[in-house]
Amino acid sequence: MDAETAVELAKQGSTLLLLDVPQHTLIGIDTHMLSVGPAFKGIKMIPPGPHFVYYSSSTRDGKDFSPITAFFLCSAPSEVIVRKWDQQEERLVKLPQEEEERYCRAVRSWEFDRHLGPYNLSQYGDWKRLSSYITKSTIERLEPIGGEITVASESSLHKFTPKTAKENALDEQLKASTFSTSSDTSNARGCYYTSIPHVIKHKGIDVQQLTSLNLDKTQLLESVLQKEYNGSEDMLLGELQFAFIAFLMGQSLEAFLQWKSLVNLLFGCTEAPFHTRSRLFVKFIKVIYYQLKHALKKDCTDASGASALLDDSWFSADSFLYHLFKEFFLLLQDASIVDGDLLSWTRKLKALLESNFGWQFEQNSAVDGIHFEEDDEFAPVVQMLDDPSLSEASVGLDFRLYCDTILRNQLDWYNQ
Repeated sequence: MDAETAVELAKQGSTLLLLDVPQHTLIGIDTHMLSVGPAFKGIKMIPPGPHFVYYSSSTRDGKDFSPITAFFLCSAPSEVIVRKWDQQEERLVKLPQEEEERYCRAVRSWEFDRHLGPYNLSQYGDWKRLSSYITKSTIERLEPIGGEITVASESSLHKFTPKTAKENALDEQLKASTFSTSSDTSNARGCYYTSIPHVIKHKGIDVQQLTSLNLDKTQLLESVLQKEYNGSEDMLLGELQFAFIAFLMGQSLEAFLQWKSLVNLLFGCTEAPFHTRSRLFVKFIKVIYYQLKHALKKDCTDASGASALLDDSWFSADSFLYHLFKEFFLLLQDASIVDGDLLSWTRKLKALLESNFGWQFEQNSAVDGIHFEEDDEFAPVVQMLDDPSLSEASVGLDFRLYCDTILRNQLDWYNQ
């Protein structure tokens, strides 16, 4: 890569300048986590758009780590974002505007260039699929005051929710932690997630109607979409992705509970997938497919990494996910009319679950209920029309330019 091209790429991308971060601190951006070396001062060539930054401070020997602290950001082309390590609080903080502007000028003058590692573009496609519906407004609407997401501020939630073995281990880590936890953090309010009713209550209707409303949550979905999301399906999906990322990479229990509530709401609908909201469910199944596919990757299941809250109990045949998927597949089997794209993506999801989780979804008949022979005249027409936000083209010319010119020349900056 020639110098002129390198300079142009650095100018186009965003830069995250991270000052005074101690060695061995774990820092992640999007789907990539790294251990800080002595020369590390940030990341450059970050594609513009939404990103998730998360980190965990370390003891001097790099053996013990604090709970994850994280925040979302939405970067603009050529933007410089500055954070500095607060030694007492053991977290990244913003600088006064005048000081921040001074550092921004220094970055644009290339004073920090040799200390900045390039964004890991080989994983950018995965990140685009995980965050395809997250926008700047999504972040501003949902993020907590101050922007920080941390399980350390969610102690009250742990008292009232069932725990997996990993969550119990995290509780013990929080209790025995030698890392400082500021009173501001421990008393902080969480994210501003949408409240999703678990049970529908209506006055003036009989028991049979009330039971029907709770068995099919289509009406509840319509109510939530109109009241909370201004009718926007993409806003709901953006919150679903926001919560999943905050849970998987930020280890937030609050985020998991919100993700679970939204998944339960959508899979609790029996009419919407086939009549009123078919396109929403095509997009929803795609989102779930890419989320679970990413969560199952080998480099995402290390207990010291981003998904330390995940353990085998999440993916057992007794989990809530298994029962939701099983009921949805049966619903699809019994439907008289099924959208072709919905059928195609459901098949992909079912194959992923069976091959990776070992789940078996037995049908009442001898033939798989969502399998159709090619010459079956009654089978739904399957037409693969990918959502533009998830297609390769949506990654844009900048991404392809980055890949062509940088990936061949990436250096191991992080361990310098």
